Amino acid sequence: MKQGFFETARQCLAVSYPEQKCAAVLAFAEEVQSGEFRWDHEFPVEAIAAPGRPGRPELVDPARVPRRRLGSPEGRAALVHAIAHIEFNAINLALDAAYRFRCMPEQYYLDWLSVAADEARHYRLLADRLAAMGQAYGDFPAHNGLWEMAEKTTESCLVRMALVPRVLEARGLDVTPGMIERLVSVGDLETVAALRVILDEEVRHVEIGTRWFRHCCKEEGVEPQETFLGLLREYYNGLPRGPFNLDARYRAGFTAEEMRALGAGS
Repeated sequence: MKQGFFETARQCLAVSYPEQKCAAVLAFAEEVQSGEFRWDHEFPVEAIAAPGRPGRPELVDPARVPRRRLGSPEGRAALVHAIAHIEFNAINLALDAAYRFRCMPEQYYLDWLSVAADEARHYRLLADRLAAMGQAYGDFPAHNGLWEMAEKTTESCLVRMALVPRVLEARGLDVTPGMIERLVSVGDLETVAALRVILDEEVRHVEIGTRWFRHCCKEEGVEPQETFLGLLREYYNGLPRGPFNLDARYRAGFTAEEMRALGAGS
């Protein structure tokens, strides 16, 4: 019998070691692309206190994650490590989005599995870069903010789509160009190349979140912009601050009206 989609997503979520998780996710995505799977909607949805992850890095309060200048090799390695941590967590977030919400069209699940596969490739890019710098994932402390937002949004696909891709991932669209500029200024073109690949593909991830957020709004009979702004105020006590990468956000499905509501120009 072909392996069930949701059972396999849950198994991938449980894998702790990053390289094994990446390999499992990419193999899963290849099987689905070739049609070697079945829809197993009967597979139970479980509460997940924590996904599979390695014993390191040490997870600390975000305020305790040290900030280092990019002028030093250690500072650049710390930046790459921080982004690798984001990408590793993004694998779990995409898998959980595919596993958890069972009343969506089939394309929704295929979209989020494709995002998980992209994030696995991104993680590998950064892990290779860390190795070239003489470091490894786990060598620096990190925080658990991304998965904590997943825990807060387990009851609603609409809220998950609003707050993970359209806030957390969209923030990456805003800050990555500045990182690239600073890395160019210190001559780290290898990291720049990796970040350019990641930035380009993250636009698609945010667009997927935007598309399914609007689908959920339509299904629930609520207005998307008002709902999004209301969720920002509820979960973040206000609106995100710029500067915003308007070109990337527009390509990811944000409207000019939305961006004006967030305080950005058109």
